[in-house]
Amino acid sequence: MDDGYLHVRKLLLNGNQLIGPLPEELGYLPNLDRIQIDQNHISGPIPVSFANLNKTMHFHMNNNSISGQIPPELSRLPNLIHFLLDNNNLSGYLPPQLSELPNLLILQLDNNNFDGATIPDSYGNMTKLLKLSLRNCSLKGPIPDLSRISNLGYLDLSINQLNGSLPPERLSGNITTIDLSNNDLAGSIPEYFSGLLHLQRLSVANNSLNGSLPSTLWQSRNLNASERLILDFENNRLESISANGSIILPQNVSLRLQGNPVCSNSNLVQFCGSHNEDLYKQGWTNTTDNCHIQSCPYVYSPTSPVNCFCAAPLYVGYRLKSPGFSNFQPYRDAFEKHLASGLNLELYQLYIENFQWEVGPRLRMQLQLFPIYDASNKSSHVFNTSEVLRIMSKLTGWDIPDNDIFGPYELLYFPLLDPYDNVILPSSSSAGTSKGALAGVILGAIASTAALCVIVSLLLMRVFLRNYHLRDYREISKRRQASKASMKIDGMKDFTYTELALATNKFSSSTQVGQGGYGKVYKGILADGIVVAIKCAQEHSLQGEKEFLTEIEFLSRLHHRNLVSLVGYCDEEGEQMLVYEFMSNGTLRDKLSAKSKEPLSFRLRLRIALGSAKGIFYLHKEANPPIFHRDIKASNILLDSNYNAKVADFGLSRLAPVPDIEGAVPAHVSTVVKGTPGYLDPEYFLTHKLTDKSDVYSLGVVFLELLTGMQPISHGKNIVREVNISYQSGMIFSVIDGRMGSYPSDCADKFFNLAMKCCQDETDSRPSMADVVRELETIWEMMPESDKKTTDEVTTDPEKIVRSLSSVSMVKHPYVSSDVSGSDLESGTIPSIHPR
Repeated sequence: MDDGYLHVRKLLLNGNQLIGPLPEELGYLPNLDRIQIDQNHISGPIPVSFANLNKTMHFHMNNNSISGQIPPELSRLPNLIHFLLDNNNLSGYLPPQLSELPNLLILQLDNNNFDGATIPDSYGNMTKLLKLSLRNCSLKGPIPDLSRISNLGYLDLSINQLNGSLPPERLSGNITTIDLSNNDLAGSIPEYFSGLLHLQRLSVANNSLNGSLPSTLWQSRNLNASERLILDFENNRLESISANGSIILPQNVSLRLQGNPVCSNSNLVQFCGSHNEDLYKQGWTNTTDNCHIQSCPYVYSPTSPVNCFCAAPLYVGYRLKSPGFSNFQPYRDAFEKHLASGLNLELYQLYIENFQWEVGPRLRMQLQLFPIYDASNKSSHVFNTSEVLRIMSKLTGWDIPDNDIFGPYELLYFPLLDPYDNVILPSSSSAGTSKGALAGVILGAIASTAALCVIVSLLLMRVFLRNYHLRDYREISKRRQASKASMKIDGMKDFTYTELALATNKFSSSTQVGQGGYGKVYKGILADGIVVAIKCAQEHSLQGEKEFLTEIEFLSRLHHRNLVSLVGYCDEEGEQMLVYEFMSNGTLRDKLSAKSKEPLSFRLRLRIALGSAKGIFYLHKEANPPIFHRDIKASNILLDSNYNAKVADFGLSRLAPVPDIEGAVPAHVSTVVKGTPGYLDPEYFLTHKLTDKSDVYSLGVVFLELLTGMQPISHGKNIVREVNISYQSGMIFSVIDGRMGSYPSDCADKFFNLAMKCCQDETDSRPSMADVVRELETIWEMMPESDKKTTDEVTTDPEKIVRSLSSVSMVKHPYVSSDVSGSDLESGTIPSIHPR
């Protein structure tokens, strides 16, 4: 083996579609400290060679199809602290030798099949163990003496066939969770359970426990407002409760006795019904602020020491893979301090937007990281590039210190959204990221028992190429500009820099009409008198170069009345410019702004929605091949002089999946998250699976903007959530934008209904773009004739405009299957749609 492979420290391949067994050669990496291959389809046994990994601290191999016996030889590992093998197909016996692991903190083997095996008595000698989880493992026999494990905080032995009595020996006073449910345990409840002062959950449901339930279990506890105690004794043989006087439980204690003889006591009926703890499975942080008077293009930081601090956060998906508690709230403050310290941030820079318990149990959360407020620095509302890269390096390099209570973590996503989408990743040396960490985040594939040298060679080669490309980007870009042949695209004019400079008075600030993440936009007048919009890429923008080429590629072959037309481009003298038809009424976002002097009527808003939907429908079904836009938002919908909507900015667009050899079309495109906060499809944001329904979600947000005038994210609040609250409470008309004047209530109600359907969290719950177009046409037909016939609309032949839903466009290529046509290919405006 090449000496270079010996320096590999991390093998991070979790969350892919990897198949096949683990190569023996992985066991001969002397410096490997983390194996993270969870959430794949890896099969076969654990190689005995893994016993050679003397520096490995983390085995995260859960959620696979690993089978066979756990090798007893693994007990030789001196530094192993996290051993996660849950949700596999392991069998055989539990090796007693695992108790010899000197530093083991977490042993998690849930959902395997150790058919009839017992829990070795030696496991009581794991004095450093914090968590023991053997749920649903087909285990039998008694529970061993665990009283010597002084730090044990989490014990889950549920859904087995364990017998005997509950542990008569005193358990750790630090324990938070005991789950022994669904076994064959008998006997009484030990008195020492009342002395477990950190207990959050005690579940012994579905056993054969008898005797009396001591009320000291809750009377001895002094719970604060954030703590919760769940006591589940359902379906046992408990006959009474030992208590002095009446039984009164604190509000944050839940006692469950259904299925016990004690429920024959009519005074206890309140504890014998069904229960619901969903409230504690997830949580959204409610934000209250007094910032409504101000305008914020980003998000108001909820935790900033300065009121109404408007800043652009970094969004982070974060998951605790094996936390040592079952209720997060009491540990929330401690977790925030731990994570902020690990990231070298001030505590107020970290904000937990929401959290949710998942099967495992695992705790998933979405974080927002805000820049430091600096009154003397006007750009303090955004992180600088070096700080973005430092935080990314911390998270991707697993440099946050381990914590006994919170356990191991994983980074789910770290999308660089606007205004960070142009951040260029530098070389590993300047970013401070080790080769080992970068190798870890590169995805690979284990298709069979391929030799280790092949896997590591691919990983290191990709890291090398990545670093080489990023380190020498400017030199490569310069050579590209000097040597590439000028592009020649049919129908596209190749402008010279001089022509466009003359059209804009040398790009005078007086001709600038806009600015975005890509660059500045100027109004220009060409030599033949045609008025155009010229979008200039920012200098040294790698993302801009990619978007430049993507937009030319797509718009050169897309022709639809509801898509902005590309007139030409310029690619010389280091400049990249796109030349579009000029849209005199600017962006939809500008027209919805409170600063707009010409508020849009309901009729115009509905017509803009229909035009936008038709443009996107064309992209999805009639472009060849179809396209996912990926950045639908109000500022990317432009309005011409007659307020006809045209979808613009295809720099982030992706081709839709193409049919495979058997003609089947995949449902999604796997890609990194790109887009704009507030418009992003939640499922795409979490899974990186881009679908046509991702555009539907974004368009649904635009519909809500049209109806309410609100921005997608404003004052720390999300438009979808806020409108949904009003909708559910029957107050939907209270959020309608008062600036649009009168409107037909039935039309507005149906428009709201459609918008909310588009914004459903789950992809399958959203309508298709064909359904969206059909519903908008139905709403338009409901409009009074006086509202549809106005002087600002152009009359054209209705036969070219209105198509019956039964008169469908023919399928022109193998990607198309629809009963609605969006092919209004003539240039011009969208006329009124008359009733059929």
